[in-house]
Amino acid sequence: MVEEIKLTEYSHGAGCGCKISPMLLDEILKTDISSTLYPQLLVGNEHKDDAAAYDLGNGTSVLSTTDFFMPIVDDAFTFGRIAATNALSDIYAMGGKPLMAISIFGWPIEKLSSEVARQVIDGGRAACEDAGIPLAGGHSIDSPEPIFGLAVTGIVDNKNLMKNSSATDDCYIFITKSIGIGILTTAQKQKKIEDGDIDVAIEAMATLNRAGAIFATLDSVLTMTDVTGFGLLGHLSEVCEASGISANIWFEKVPLLQNVEKYRAQGCIPGGSRKNFMSYGHKISQISDRQREILCDAQTSGGLLVFVKKSGLDEFYKSAKEFGLNLEPIGETTPRRKHVIEVL
Repeated sequence: MVEEIKLTEYSHGAGCGCKISPMLLDEILKTDISSTLYPQLLVGNEHKDDAAAYDLGNGTSVLSTTDFFMPIVDDAFTFGRIAATNALSDIYAMGGKPLMAISIFGWPIEKLSSEVARQVIDGGRAACEDAGIPLAGGHSIDSPEPIFGLAVTGIVDNKNLMKNSSATDDCYIFITKSIGIGILTTAQKQKKIEDGDIDVAIEAMATLNRAGAIFATLDSVLTMTDVTGFGLLGHLSEVCEASGISANIWFEKVPLLQNVEKYRAQGCIPGGSRKNFMSYGHKISQISDRQREILCDAQTSGGLLVFVKKSGLDEFYKSAKEFGLNLEPIGETTPRRKHVIEVL
């Protein structure tokens, strides 16, 4: 029998809220080292895309990504499943299909049993099974805090490759999952969550973004990115800057998970959300505290931001409904302006 433990008590952060802030990450990635040009590398780190893409020379590219973090929920199996789902999302966001994964695993062996560790790995296996791929191996270390994630290899037809630099100024913007995961999981960490209120966040985090592989085949879909630790505004700004455009977000159209407002009012704001706004707030029009706390909310295994040409909505709506997604636009792209994003 697996011992009753609360994994979130063994880590200082939670999920994608553990990510280094965008501003600090930019500083870390600066280098004076000259790099070799690799013509086959179609997508690297230039525009902060979700995965790297390497051209195989036969009309397809191999995709490579990695993602890992500390516990976002207390249950070990669920933590493993969410961490794996989050890592797989990067492949779907690039328009690809995952092929296989290997695990990244850190475990405080003096604090937590191997039985609990096995439950984490089993959760990762379950997510990979849902995606139709093997969890083919991995690497583990003894670490002060629990860490789990995946390195995922995928494949994509080059014509369907989704890049942050491919959006234009005549798109509607859609999001495939509701916002507020960071607020609800922070309420759990602060021991303010009421029975059942975390369930909607867990369901969202454990849902694969497999629709991305199909959306990418539509002529009307120009690009996608997943919304994770940098919040909706952070990931949207990355696409806008890479594509040389701006965007309007219609705040009241942004879907929220149930009870997000209740816990936001109680001050359950992830530390990562505050760091997010400090990093990119100067790129955003003036916004209220409520708008900032929701739109910068650090998501874990969040939904896809999908940029769809206004002239091609019918095929997109049809495809979305096949995945049970009843979507409405939450904003639109515009020619480049002073502010990268206007919140209306």
